[in-house]
Amino acid sequence: MSATQNSLAILFPGQGSQEKGMGRTLAETSTEAVELWLLAEKASGLPLREIYWEGDEAAMADTRALQPAMTAVTLGLWFHLKSKLSPIAGFAGHSLGEYAALAASGMLDVPAVFELTSLRGRLMAEAAGGDGKMAAVLKLSLDDIKDVVRQAAESTGGVLLIANYNSPGQFVISGTAAAVEAAGVLVKEKKGRAVPLAVSGAFHSPLMAEPAAELAKVLRRSGLRAPTVAPVFHNVTGAPEPDAAKALDLMARQMTSQVRWIDTVAALWQAGARTFVELGPKGVLTKLLAANLKEIGQPYTALAVAAPADAAALEA
Repeated sequence: MSATQNSLAILFPGQGSQEKGMGRTLAETSTEAVELWLLAEKASGLPLREIYWEGDEAAMADTRALQPAMTAVTLGLWFHLKSKLSPIAGFAGHSLGEYAALAASGMLDVPAVFELTSLRGRLMAEAAGGDGKMAAVLKLSLDDIKDVVRQAAESTGGVLLIANYNSPGQFVISGTAAAVEAAGVLVKEKKGRAVPLAVSGAFHSPLMAEPAAELAKVLRRSGLRAPTVAPVFHNVTGAPEPDAAKALDLMARQMTSQVRWIDTVAALWQAGARTFVELGPKGVLTKLLAANLKEIGQPYTALAVAAPADAAALEA
C-alpha cells in the first residue's frame, strides 16, 4: 500500500484501549516520544511510565493516569509516522482521542493537550462518587435501543440516553444507575445484550455538566485555533468545524454530548478517506470500521498501528 495513493483518515482511540507496555517500544528509540511522556507526567503529576510499563490492571484503569498516558502514546505514534501519512482527509478521535486529534491537526499545542487531558482525567475520576453508570448494548437495532432508553427513563425517573453511537451494532447508554440497570433488563427481554462498563460515571451525558464546566474554563484559555494540517471531525456533530470559535464550543460540550462515531466515519468517507489508520493500542476503532462502512460497498484499507513496526504497510 502506498499512502500517497489514498486520502487517509487518522484515528485516535480513547479510554479502554490501554494495555501494559503501551508506548514503550517507541520510547526506547525515540527522544521525541520520551519528551511526550515527560510532558504527560509533569501535567498529571503521576509516574505514568512506571504505571503503564510496570503496573497492574487497576492502576492502568485509573482515568487520572490513563488519559494523559494514552495521549502520550497516540501522539508519539503520530509524530513518529506523520511524514509517511499523507494526504490526510481528516483526523478523528473517539472521546479522549479527540484531544490527540486536536494536537495532530495543529489546533492545539501539545503542552495544552496534556494539561487538558490531565484535568479531564482528574475531573472524571472525581465523578466516581456520583450515581452514574454506562453499559454497551449489543444485538439490538437503534429503534429498539431508543425504545429501551425511553421506557427505562420513564419507569425510574432517572436520566438515560444513548451516549456513544459506535457502529450500527454497538451503542453505549449512559445515565443514572437505576435507569441503566432497568435498561439492562429491557435489553435482555428484547434478546439483546447489555454489558456494564467499568467507568466511574455517566460520561457523555448531562450528569457530567459540572466537571464539563470546569474543563471548559481551561479550554477557553487553551489557544485553540483553526486546523493547519487537516480538519478534525468532531464527536459532537460527526463533522469538521474549520471555525476555531465554533470548534471550541464543540469541545466544551464534548463531555456532556453524544459521541457520533457512525456519523464521523461516514463523513470521513465523504471527505475522500479510503485508508483509515488508527494510532494506538488494541485496534478498537479499526474493528468498528467493517460495520460502519458495510453499506458503502466499496473497498477501503484499515491499518491499526500500536507500535512503529505495525506501520510497515505504509511503505509497501
